[in-house]
Amino acid sequence: MSPLTNEEKTRYHRQLIVPGIGESGQGLLKKASVLVIGAGGLGSPVLMYLAAAGVGRIGIVDSDEVSTGNLQRQILYVTDDVTRPKAEAAAGKLRHINPHITAIPYPVRFTEENADRILAEYDIAVDCCDNYSTRYVLNDATLRAGKPMVYGAVSEFMGQASVLNLRGGPSYRDLYPEEMHLASADKNVPPGVIGPLPGIIGAVQACEVIKIITGAGDVLSGRLLQVDALNLRTDIISL
Repeated sequence: MSPLTNEEKTRYHRQLIVPGIGESGQGLLKKASVLVIGAGGLGSPVLMYLAAAGVGRIGIVDSDEVSTGNLQRQILYVTDDVTRPKAEAAAGKLRHINPHITAIPYPVRFTEENADRILAEYDIAVDCCDNYSTRYVLNDATLRAGKPMVYGAVSEFMGQASVLNLRGGPSYRDLYPEEMHLASADKNVPPGVIGPLPGIIGAVQACEVIKIITGAGDVLSGRLLQVDALNLRTDIISL
């Protein structure tokens, strides 16, 4: 493991002095590789916080282009990014946030055909998908690979987060049987969402990734965090 440079020690100082992180934990973050599927509302805060925290290698999978309608919640982008491929735009932004990390864009849809190949290069996957079919593909790929999947989802004022497929813990199929979701008549219609909610859930996801990498604290494996932003209520449900 390469030692931290003086510039890195200065950049990460507030993180280095946190109990449970320190230089050893920061070294683990520097060595880690994380794949983020979806560079939209959830992906934006996840990517920004992981890059700022010093996660050494970050993969970004998204086949879409930035649109004006994204800007209400996808805070990684600005108006001048409209029509740019999200994965490539996001990778460029992360390099500006932290030149010490490597950001790799995958401007493709995450599918059964490419999931295993892309995931093989990473330690952890973060689910920032906006559709059920991709989420099931990711769940199954991480389960096969024995790698954790940090789950997040948002709709209107409600959000969820959990850590799945970690050391034999519950998977997404345990949480939601596929038939329940794919039978929905509106499965292809993205739900409305209040802008700050993906920021709340995405920040939780990024925190869980950091905890998994460094070994700090207890992660949300076997538990589902639910956030009701309309009434400012949170619940943790055992799975």
